[in-house]
Order: sequence, then structure tokens, then C-alpha cells
Amino acid sequence: MNNKLTCYIVDDEPLAVKLLESFVSKTPDLELVASFTDSVAAISAIKSHPANLLFLDIQMPDLNGMELARCLPSQTRVIFTTAFKEYAFESYEVNAIDFLLKPIRYNKFLMAVEKARNVFWPVIPENQPHTVEPSLSENSHANGNAEPSITSSTSTLFLRVDGELRNVSTASIMYVSGMKDYVMFYLEGEQRPLITHLTMKAVEAMLPQDKFLRVHRSFIVAVDKITKVDRNDCIYIGREIIHVPEGYLPAFRAFLESRMPK
Repeated sequence: MNNKLTCYIVDDEPLAVKLLESFVSKTPDLELVASFTDSVAAISAIKSHPANLLFLDIQMPDLNGMELARCLPSQTRVIFTTAFKEYAFESYEVNAIDFLLKPIRYNKFLMAVEKARNVFWPVIPENQPHTVEPSLSENSHANGNAEPSITSSTSTLFLRVDGELRNVSTASIMYVSGMKDYVMFYLEGEQRPLITHLTMKAVEAMLPQDKFLRVHRSFIVAVDKITKVDRNDCIYIGREIIHVPEGYLPAFRAFLESRMPK
């Protein structure tokens, strides 16, 4: 099986196209078919030679991104790239995989690619009861940085970041995202995430289960930091919009019910 996702880029801003091309070129999971600044020319090419993914701007002349998305072959899925957050809701109505806000950071781009991989080559979600494994970090031994055992009552975590140990209060964590063998902790008041060599399973066992919820194979959220949940089961937290997939919906909806007035 080809382990690369084929993709197109469509954006009427040449600099935005260049940036996305640079992201694609350094991402082993992706293979670029072509880039376009003309949406009308793009749809013709995509229909003739469908790819897995389309990185698509929304505000474009002639044929805008939403209109183009509705014309795509069924096997081509969209990751929107836009400077306008108000399009997020509409993007999920056309079954977009993700919604990236400009200026796009590479770590966000990688997270969107990981979501796409989960769509095309799904992995059954881990819905088993949370347990602390004898070794919480299956992969941390690869670089000789074994993590200590941490129970769910812990109020702080020591995370190895750039060769140093950072003491992080669990109360400051907004959400956690994972990509392969790395995990990113997004903290209140910090622009950039803390990136450490761990697995999502290990992090899930570390965090207090009454305060954090796994809502996606790649996301754990601090439930008290959620600002809203829309009718498409999208969580708004910080600057992130997380669509809860079907395998995680029962637990998430049960959580919502438990927090709603009776």
C-alpha cells in the first residue's frame, strides 16, 4: 500500500501557495500533484486526476472554496486554509477533514495531515477503561528518557522539553494533541505548545480523569476550558476547533449530559 497521501493546493495568493508547498515538501506522508492560484482551472484538473487531499483557500474570485468543495470527486477530501474563522461551521457541512487558520503554523499543518491519515487508514479508537500501564511511555525509552510513573491524582507533570524538565501544572493545560510518537501540550498564556516524546495513551493515564477527556484519537481536552460545542459536535477550545469523530461521541455526549442542568 502506498503510504503517501496525494494532494493539491489551491489558493489565489502565491505566497500562501509557496508556504504550503514548503510544508508538503518536508512532510513524508504527502505527495504534491499540483498547485493552483486559479480555482476554475483547479477543479478541472482535480476531476481529471483526483487526489486524496485538497488544501483549499475559501475566499477566492470566480469560484470560492466552499463552491469548489461541493464539486469535488467523492474520493478527494478537503483541508481548508483561510484567514476567516467564521467559515469554520460551514466547512464541516461539506465534510472537511480540518480547518487551518492563517497564518498557518507547521505543527498545525502536521496535525491536519495526521487527521487525514486517520480518515483514509482508520485505526480503531481506544475505548477501553483508562489504566496506568507499568511503563507509561512506551516510546520514551528510544532516546533514553524514561518517564516516571504518574497517577491521575497528580496536579503537576514534569515534561522533558528540549532536553530540560518543565514542571507543568495540569490546571494550565488547555488541550493536548498527539502525532505519532510526539505529544504537544497547549497551555494557557503560552503562544507555542510544549512538545515532548510521549504517547497519547501515556498522557491519558497521567491526567486527572475528572478534568480531562479524550475526544479524538489525536486530542485530549481540559473539559473546563471548552468554550462551546456546536451542532456538528465541534469543540471550540483556545484557538482550536476539534471535530469529535463517531467513535468518541458516546462518551463525549455522556459528559455533556452530566454537565447540563436537570
